[in-house]
Amino acid sequence: MIVRVAESAGFCFGIERAVKTVYEQLDGGKKVYTFGPITHNETVCGELEEKGVHILNDISEVDGIKDSVIIIRSHGVSRDIYDRLKETEQSGSNTIIDATCTFVKKIHKTVAEKSAEGFEVIIVGDMTHPEVQGICGWCKKSAIVVKSADEAKKINADSEKNYVLVAQTTFNSNKFKEIVEILQQTLYNILVVNSICNATEKRQRETVELARISDAMIVIGGKHSSNTKKLFEISEKECKDTYYIQTRDDLNLEEFKSFRCVGITAGASTPKSIIKEVQELCQRK
Repeated sequence: MIVRVAESAGFCFGIERAVKTVYEQLDGGKKVYTFGPITHNETVCGELEEKGVHILNDISEVDGIKDSVIIIRSHGVSRDIYDRLKETEQSGSNTIIDATCTFVKKIHKTVAEKSAEGFEVIIVGDMTHPEVQGICGWCKKSAIVVKSADEAKKINADSEKNYVLVAQTTFNSNKFKEIVEILQQTLYNILVVNSICNATEKRQRETVELARISDAMIVIGGKHSSNTKKLFEISEKECKDTYYIQTRDDLNLEEFKSFRCVGITAGASTPKSIIKEVQELCQRK
């Protein structure tokens, strides 16, 4: 069996930096918390939990925590949560480390500035995703969130308003372009900021290319990973035999008996170690 692995599969810069930050703080002698899972990968978060890292899911949980390190996850948080966390640092209670992805921070800056100038903010992404929820929290007033062409068509155009459009960093680049084309036909005063990160676009492009030359595809990532789900959708369009797994334990090699060429890709939150284990298992077949 020929096994090919996408070049960009695995941790992106933002996730790698965030996870590295957590490990660095474990040697500091203080209790370590992350606000939200540092990444959407159950294996990574499980390993950190075994080392004593605790996950905070609500700002109210910060009350009573003292002399600890709190790390903001790679997805970022809203301005209100960010300010509340910094207040605990200013009072001398805790050390706050912001591990928000730099690409996400740029979006925060864009929507904060433009909404302050009076622009209506449109976010292309999934409202249930923490990154999008965080971006909404940096807008001066409520943002419009759309994740499909159908939703984009339902936006009521107002010729008197100026709009700025940004995207969740891991959004499907082709769907983003489709939504932009729709909105540009109805919203005349619209500033489009393509905030999908380069790593995401490259990973999606490589997935298409690899799926087209493979008999089967394996997409590795956490079950809550938005960008991994998008890779699966992209791969499945090009290769019907696409499998979504979290670790090598989810792989049934009996299903691969008839395949001569298998491609492997992985989401931005998947560590190289898991990718290597899956690759080695397939190569034994």
